[in-house]
Amino acid sequence: MFGSGAWGTAIALSLVARGDHEVILWARRAEAAAALNRDRENLHFLPGFRLPDSLRVTADEAQAAADAEILVLVVPSEFLRPTMMRLLPHMHVGQALVSAAKGLEDHSFLRMTEVIEDCLDTAGLAPEVGALSGPSFAQEVAAGMPTAVTIAFADSTVAGRIQREFSSGSLRLYTNDDVIGVEMGGALKNVIAIASGVLAGLGLGQNSAAGLITRGIAEITRLAVAAGGRRETLGGLSGVGDLVLTCTGSLSRNRMVGFELGRGRKLEDILAGLEGKVAEGVRTTRASLGLARKLGVEMPITEQMELILDEGKDPKDAVRELMMRPGRDE
Repeated sequence: MFGSGAWGTAIALSLVARGDHEVILWARRAEAAAALNRDRENLHFLPGFRLPDSLRVTADEAQAAADAEILVLVVPSEFLRPTMMRLLPHMHVGQALVSAAKGLEDHSFLRMTEVIEDCLDTAGLAPEVGALSGPSFAQEVAAGMPTAVTIAFADSTVAGRIQREFSSGSLRLYTNDDVIGVEMGGALKNVIAIASGVLAGLGLGQNSAAGLITRGIAEITRLAVAAGGRRETLGGLSGVGDLVLTCTGSLSRNRMVGFELGRGRKLEDILAGLEGKVAEGVRTTRASLGLARKLGVEMPITEQMELILDEGKDPKDAVRELMMRPGRDE
């Protein structure tokens, strides 16, 4: 398990709880690994959940990767490429890679599995690469609350294998072969979640929230389909399911960022208050618009979020402009 944030820790705890896996949790910094081993609790990212003695924690890439059959990458999008470059010397034929990160890479606009595959190409490796996504707050997964997510691989046999290895009484995996659609839904929902938070921060009520979520899934679907995904995938767990959770749930960091923006706080102050935790939607807003412009896709909600995030536009003006756009068919 590469990435010791809240989500990486939660997946590790879920796998350990099955009782039939040897799980290693990798931390990017040696001091972070030492703290986890000392405290046996992720006090910064996921407090309140004890790390079982059987869960090994390390900052040594060789120890974590060399003997692993499945590598799960759960690092923020900005760190995925450098993390992969650290892992490559310790990888071998026959491993499967699962990306559980949600985002698009800056400048290249690549999805996370594309970043992984790009790194693998430089090393001449060609393992199976897939994506895990869906409505899943880390705290609830760690607590063993029922959760359903999607595992997507182009090869359905590999997807079925991961489904069997990860599923439990509290975590249910559905397979899909539309890696593009699953990843695009997981990445783009964070942008709409920021917008949902903005509406809440402005006190604009439930009508606006419902409208935003509905038009948000339409916007996400347009870009996902243009990128090669399937429309029906966005109607599933990794699309509308994840969008609804992130736009309405109190545990959503992206929604919280938007909420504080709606209340008038500055973005830099909000992000500083996260103390190292990541709201992927901030970076994904810029990257998704770059991809949308490249593919000729209209994304009015995302465009207004970019203006709020990057240019300090007044959220009230952004909402007003969205409402005053020319009328059109649904």
